[in-house]
Amino acid sequence: MRNRFQFSIFNFQFSILLLLMSCGQHYTPKPSSYYRIDFPEKKYQLYDSICPFVFEYPVYGEIVTDIRHVETPCLFNIDFPKYKGTIHLTYLEINDNFDLFIEENWKMIFQRLALRADAVEESPIIDPYLNVFGILYDIRGNAASSVQFFVTDSVKNFIRGSLYFYARPNADSLAPVISFFREDIIHLLETIEWKK
Repeated sequence: MRNRFQFSIFNFQFSILLLLMSCGQHYTPKPSSYYRIDFPEKKYQLYDSICPFVFEYPVYGEIVTDIRHVETPCLFNIDFPKYKGTIHLTYLEINDNFDLFIEENWKMIFQRLALRADAVEESPIIDPYLNVFGILYDIRGNAASSVQFFVTDSVKNFIRGSLYFYARPNADSLAPVISFFREDIIHLLETIEWKK
């Protein structure tokens, strides 16, 4: 009798549990998603310093000297703290070492970054009026840097740049941010001029 009583209480509890589970809302997991990112209005300001070039950069960016190379004033970053991003810029003066700069740039992209990349697309930069020539590299996939570039006058000046984010490389989640800052890089490249 006692076993039957315990069994009927168990059946009753089990029935209540099933009833409660069937009457409520069912949990359906949501698909992965990413945060919505609000971007500022595109607006630019002139960068003019002791460096032998000028260009326009976004007003929402901050020029920060690379503390590891304080003695080299033309080695600096454009930081975007709100987006955890940085455009690293390095100026080098050409002294019969133009081929070396091109080779180092090639190694950086195709031997280091391309290991994680799905593809590397090159876009030429040609402005004979301002004597600015170079290549913009779009690095597809989960590489550490998604946009790299260099510009030069092929005689005296050479600038190398790269866009990095302080986040795990994820091409899908970073795509809108990369696209936004790529436009700023293109504007920078279109407005660069060498000082005489």
